[in-house]
Amino acid sequence: MRIAVVQAASSYDKAANRDAVSRLVAEAAQGGPDLVVLPEAMMSDFAVEGESVAEAAEALDGEFVTTLRKAAVEHRVAIVAGMFERSCDERRPYNTLLAVGADGVLLGAYRKIHLYDAFGYKESDQLTPGDVAPVVVQVGGHSVGLMTCYDLRFPELSRALIDAGAEVLVVPAAWVRGPLKEHHWTTLLTARAVENTCYVAAAAQNGKKYCGLSQVIDPQGIALASVGEVDGHAFAEISAERLADVRKRNPSLQNRRYSVTPS
Repeated sequence: MRIAVVQAASSYDKAANRDAVSRLVAEAAQGGPDLVVLPEAMMSDFAVEGESVAEAAEALDGEFVTTLRKAAVEHRVAIVAGMFERSCDERRPYNTLLAVGADGVLLGAYRKIHLYDAFGYKESDQLTPGDVAPVVVQVGGHSVGLMTCYDLRFPELSRALIDAGAEVLVVPAAWVRGPLKEHHWTTLLTARAVENTCYVAAAAQNGKKYCGLSQVIDPQGIALASVGEVDGHAFAEISAERLADVRKRNPSLQNRRYSVTPS
């Protein structure tokens, strides 16, 4: 399977963001991927602390998802992208990842479990956490596990996704810039790949607020492709044979003595 990770920044203009998504998918599709991964919150950027994203939130049949489905069908690619989805609490929507198949069918929705209440920010003031359950979808004959940004700091979720069959962890993010934050981002992405002997495909927002550094990492922790800080996209091949070979030589998943259970 060929994956494209796309790096771009969203704004508060939802119509402009939809246009950007259509353009970004079209550009990435020229490289022949099976899956295009867009960043977290591509429907609309996060509100500043003290304000709300509630007015921006949409249902899963809203304009943003319609745009994703149309782009998927037009370019015959699966797409993963982040949005704010209405919840039963009208003041606090979900931070949701949507996975859409190349036929436009909704493959799955992952509602972010770990909200970013850290580094002086409190995401839980604006958003509702999702149910504690791993979400794995099938793309191009491979099992793809969904996780979002701050989830990266919780290895239990990645291990639960692996236990659910994931071969590649897809990590859309809006990783906020700050002292050592870029180091945390790259270190944690590599750690999740190595400890789970899996692929990791991370697509991040960039610009003044977010660090970028989108990349695809293989099961040995090797960066196969990366974008840097600018707008753009990168491609990498996901190989079932490579995955099997690494897991044969490094059977750490078989050798573990602890299981993961939700709290």
